[in-house]
Amino acid sequence: MEEKVRIFMCEDDENLGMLLREYLQAKGYLVDLFPDGEAGGKGFSREKYDICILDVMMPKKDGFTLAQEIRATNGDIPIIFLTAKTMKEDILEGFKIGGDDYLTKPFSMEELMLRIEAILRRVSGKKSKEVGFYIIGKYSFDTQKQTLSNENQVVKLTTKENDLLSLLCANANEVLERNYALKKIWGVVDYFNARSMDVYITKLRKLLKDDPNIEIMNIHGKGYKLIISNEPVSV
Repeated sequence: MEEKVRIFMCEDDENLGMLLREYLQAKGYLVDLFPDGEAGGKGFSREKYDICILDVMMPKKDGFTLAQEIRATNGDIPIIFLTAKTMKEDILEGFKIGGDDYLTKPFSMEELMLRIEAILRRVSGKKSKEVGFYIIGKYSFDTQKQTLSNENQVVKLTTKENDLLSLLCANANEVLERNYALKKIWGVVDYFNARSMDVYITKLRKLLKDDPNIEIMNIHGKGYKLIISNEPVSV
């Protein structure tokens, strides 16, 4: 029997919190609801959760502060922020401290559920695909030794080149979301790290150029896609 997904939710609007909990429970999720950040901080350690939904503006402890505390104990759990704030600075702040998604109020409950499902699919996919060795077309990629080789040469990759190519391989023929890659590799979503990632993408394209069946595409407004006729074989 498949284990149900358990959601950790902090929302100080009692009516909204109850509506969201009832809706998500009706969709098959287990939901623990807390009325403020302080109560949430105490409750988080009592259960094992699969995803967090945090209101930003809460009494006693705001959502950003709570997210930082959660990240200190669990660096991988997905976090969705709910807020009435629409300022770009606030959205960036949410991503910088480890948020995976950001919904501004008002929003539809269906949209929230779809975003939850998308994040859980992505997280599940990453866990199942993380491997130490890939065959990419004519190349062999050893993620542990950080080497990319073909019949002519062996190239030693930098750590960030290695991490970025690993993410691309784990998501072959699918979009690797730009913000996810930035948070996973650089830890912070900002302009300078985004420019740095573009440079590494260019380097990887050059390293893979000898195989015409391999391409790293820019997906406008979303991220990158490693295009290959057959998905990389994990060994």
